[in-house]
Amino acid sequence: MYPQFSDNEISLLKSLDRHLQAIPTECPYGLPYQAIYRMARLDVIPEEIMATLLAAGYRRYGNTVYKMGCKGCAGCVPIKLDPFEFSPNRSQKRSAGRNRDLIIEKTSLSPDQEGTDLLQKFFDSRFPGKNNRARDYYAGFFLNSSEFSMEIRYYSGEKLIGVSVIDVGRTWLNAIYFFFDPDSVKRSPGTFNILNLINLCREQNIHNLYLGYWIEESRSMNYKASFLPHYLFINGSWRKKVNT
Repeated sequence: MYPQFSDNEISLLKSLDRHLQAIPTECPYGLPYQAIYRMARLDVIPEEIMATLLAAGYRRYGNTVYKMGCKGCAGCVPIKLDPFEFSPNRSQKRSAGRNRDLIIEKTSLSPDQEGTDLLQKFFDSRFPGKNNRARDYYAGFFLNSSEFSMEIRYYSGEKLIGVSVIDVGRTWLNAIYFFFDPDSVKRSPGTFNILNLINLCREQNIHNLYLGYWIEESRSMNYKASFLPHYLFINGSWRKKVNT
């Protein structure tokens, strides 16, 4: 397992694996299986260690790193791009055109009123009845003690319509979460956000853009597979896919 890693990286991954706790919960993506998060909480996640963990298929929220270990289901597949290989299709080009008017700002993670109001509106529209609270999500999911996290905010005039929470290292960019104004859905904001992250990676000579999970059965996650070519993390290695 992990054939692409150095001996030191494999030692790190084996050490972490011994400390993972299995936490069962309802599947957050609506699949008919019990979700099992295998997770470990760390005081600080150094940039170079985060690079290894992402390359091994791990995800992050707060100071916790995790991977899925659900019985009977392997639906959550880590997906990444090399931005320098990517070429947009017609739909993605149209999304770029529809959003040329947007003002894009980079900022530190900031659970201010503007951002939390938008996140709450997103939750209320996308996950009604789940009782998600935006400020709790910022505190427990976004904020952390590392130094590589930031936000990208998208404005139409003075109106905030989207926020992308990301981690950025020397050789990688990790898309943590993206939320948007449900009234702006015709803009295809999720697609435009990935296009913008691709441009950011190219500006910083970053070849590893991690997009979280691709879930074939989930419409809200499936669109990531339209970015080609992409790589899927399967059985301990990244496999390139050049067509849908």
